[in-house]
Amino acid sequence: MFKGLIGKKIGMTQIFDDAGVAIPVTVIEAGPCYVTQVRTEESDGYSAVQLGFGESKPRRLTGGQLGHLKKHDLPPLRFLREFRVKGVEVKEGDKMTVEVFEVGDHVDVVGRSKGRGFAGAVKRYGFRGGPKTHGQSDRHRAVGSIGATSGTARVFPGKRMPGRMGNHRVTAQNLKVVFVDVERNLIGVRGAVPGPKGGLVVLKEARKQ
Repeated sequence: MFKGLIGKKIGMTQIFDDAGVAIPVTVIEAGPCYVTQVRTEESDGYSAVQLGFGESKPRRLTGGQLGHLKKHDLPPLRFLREFRVKGVEVKEGDKMTVEVFEVGDHVDVVGRSKGRGFAGAVKRYGFRGGPKTHGQSDRHRAVGSIGATSGTARVFPGKRMPGRMGNHRVTAQNLKVVFVDVERNLIGVRGAVPGPKGGLVVLKEARKQ
């Protein structure tokens, strides 16, 4: 069965198991999601399911987006994401909730990491920095040498240097589902997931089970 949802990261907490051990848990408000499109090998060349999440005001969507959703009498949905599947077992217009997951399942959670802005190499990559003594005055957090002079006479591509940090697509793999609250559309996974509170995340069945 296809297992996938779009959700919003609520935050982190902890629960205790029968032995009294604290388990770090990320709480995600997942769904309800609607199947907005089904792609098949015959019509599109590959199998996939497109889900929509987050009801919005119609004026926040374009005419094309509203028309795409009205085909199946769906409400205005702000976020659409596609899931590759081997066999399509759902149909357009279906509603999906956290009931598709059970306690003990393992999931991959995809999100965007927190944006840190422009950062130096010490913060961005953990560089040690320059010496604190022997007469130097402004090299505490400098990169140091970035290449040779004659011969090479250039900086190699990929050199770790200051630049924009964060705001990347990140996947937390193989996280265990520790609780499912169907009434409040909440799901709890063990460990941390990428992104800030309120950030959009995608849950799907773990690939490395």
